Amino acid sequence: MKELIKKLTEVSSPSGREDKIRESIITEIKNHVDGYRVDALGNLIAWKKGVSGKKLLFDAHMDEIGVVVTHVDDNGFLRVEMIGGVSPYVLLGTRIKFETGTVGVVGVEGETGKEYAENMKNLAFDVIYVDIGATNKEDAMKKAPIGTFGTYEATFLDHGKRLVSKAMDDRIACAILVQVAKELKEPKDDVYFVFSVQEEVGLVGASVAAYDIKPDMAIALDVTAGPDTPKAFKRMGFKLGAGPTIKIKDKASISSSQVVKKLTEIATTNGIPYQYEILIFGGTNARGYQLTGAGIASGTVSVPTRYVHTPHEMVDYDDVLNTVTLLKKLAEEGVA
Repeated sequence: MKELIKKLTEVSSPSGREDKIRESIITEIKNHVDGYRVDALGNLIAWKKGVSGKKLLFDAHMDEIGVVVTHVDDNGFLRVEMIGGVSPYVLLGTRIKFETGTVGVVGVEGETGKEYAENMKNLAFDVIYVDIGATNKEDAMKKAPIGTFGTYEATFLDHGKRLVSKAMDDRIACAILVQVAKELKEPKDDVYFVFSVQEEVGLVGASVAAYDIKPDMAIALDVTAGPDTPKAFKRMGFKLGAGPTIKIKDKASISSSQVVKKLTEIATTNGIPYQYEILIFGGTNARGYQLTGAGIASGTVSVPTRYVHTPHEMVDYDDVLNTVTLLKKLAEEGVA
């Protein structure tokens, strides 16, 4: 499964530009499902038919955070705006790959030592730039014109038990759903795999994906900030390597007690390690499904992840495999 994770994480597809990652997922999943389609917003929806008459929906968002070019100065330096939760402190010094294939380095202004220090202390997008090696504005406009999208350029690292890459948020979930589709032979319910768009800019895809499906239960699969590094958030106790987390709540939603109970029962019965997650910030597509139509019983399963929204997000491979098992068992046993 590591090759699948590598393949999906290294694709560059920020929010609003999910075409490349969607095509990669279709290539992986098309021979393992009963059908698939792409809706008007760009969500990829695939399904496997069951026998119960009920519907179970799994969601993983395809998009990743990134930047978009907003201005090009006379010397060919680019100004950018964030797409999703991009910190200028994380962005500084990184390499950005634009959809044109051009790669640039992020720097910061400062004409004096005092100005540079102040800019570093109060770092903002107003004082950072991207250097793509252009010699002038005309050259830069050919390589990365205004409106060009970009993402971190970072390679996949396999440390054995721990895996590192850009876009683990949420390509690790996409890889898990692809793997579930490949392994799932006899689902009890109709299982829908939704690879949604534009989660990073406001849960956009999930807000429309389920209207025609109307599932009996929806599970958003996402990452969650791993609070197990030195001096990390002490009000959260989950960690890498201890199993997927069953979310209780975050800042966007409270998981359905029905969903939490069902996931806990399946994990316990099948000897799958799990943790409970109460996230003190952020949110997932579960909120989008909760608000769909007359409401859907929804919750989230998360993969604990260190360094979220950086070019080097880290997950534990055992957590990934256990998440595959958990979702596959749920699909086999059904929502009832």
